[in-house]
Amino acid sequence: MLALMVAQLGIFAPAAHAAPSCVGPASDTWIHLTVDRVRNGKGLITATLYPNDRKRFLVKNGSLYVASTPASAGQTRFCLFVPHPGTYAIAIYHDEDSSGTINRGGLFGIPSEAVGFSNNPTILFGPPSLRSVLFTVDRANQAFTINLKKF
Repeated sequence: MLALMVAQLGIFAPAAHAAPSCVGPASDTWIHLTVDRVRNGKGLITATLYPNDRKRFLVKNGSLYVASTPASAGQTRFCLFVPHPGTYAIAIYHDEDSSGTINRGGLFGIPSEAVGFSNNPTILFGPPSLRSVLFTVDRANQAFTINLKKF
């Protein structure tokens, strides 16, 4: 009733939780990411957000979206929108040359730029499983840390 009266009078109350300046498609849900072990401040930290769907994890056009922010040596902190509360996976890489793609080298196409995943799984021979990197966002404004690793 109060909201209706406020709207009729042309008075608008501020949002209870105004979203900070985040990357990605705007929504009412966001998370704060800290990316640790950033080698230098060159280029971008690029985050790829995946749904809880094994068939879409780490495959071309399988992500919900990709977003980047300028890299800061040591730690890069930024805010990332997620579509709504739910279960997701994040893959991060340090795009040092700002090419927009992860550089790979060697015979097996191993990333030559530092990478990391939500939940910081142990990465030995190949990418982690979706199950090992899934995390749950149950409300806006949660914080997560991802450690980069260079192979």
